[in-house]
Amino acid sequence: MEAKLKARGTSLREASASAMSTGPGQTARQQPSPLEAEVLELFDSLHDRLVGYLLRFDPLTAEDCEDVVQDAFLALFQHLQKGRSRENLSGWMFRVVHNFALKRLQGSRRSSRKVVAITAAARDPVDSALNPEDAYVRDETQMRLHAVVKALPAQDQRCLALRAEGLRYRDIAEVLGMSLGAVAKSLERSLARIARVAGR
Repeated sequence: MEAKLKARGTSLREASASAMSTGPGQTARQQPSPLEAEVLELFDSLHDRLVGYLLRFDPLTAEDCEDVVQDAFLALFQHLQKGRSRENLSGWMFRVVHNFALKRLQGSRRSSRKVVAITAAARDPVDSALNPEDAYVRDETQMRLHAVVKALPAQDQRCLALRAEGLRYRDIAEVLGMSLGAVAKSLERSLARIARVAGR
């Protein structure tokens, strides 16, 4: 499984399928092991969310993010293979990709302080039903909101990004190495700033 997870440029599902094919002198495996199946299922459910979170780390590229996620799933496989805790694997994965991303940024001598939020415009489809004035107002509001999020301290941006990914306060605190109270204050502060701009 380790070789399957380490394969760059292919999904875990493709890597698993290729490992089950036969070659000279090899015996075909019908299905992945229960552990492999569990990791592949987690990959299917978490991959897009993990990559989305990592894309907020400037200047990580999409390829860097995919590499970090692949490395994190290899770490997950090794973690489970050693019989370690299966409690809250989603939160564990976010913590691992967060730490791996910081290491990658430090290793390449890039700043690990700046996090760029994905704009709402990039996530939202264009609404062709809006008249030009409404579209302009919406775009201006999105630009102001993006500027507010971008101006937040890096730690506040990360808290907000993890909350947007659906993590609980306790999970965010664990991922970022903060107290539960600090996470709550960070999110309260960030959401208050965003609400002020949205209310204009």
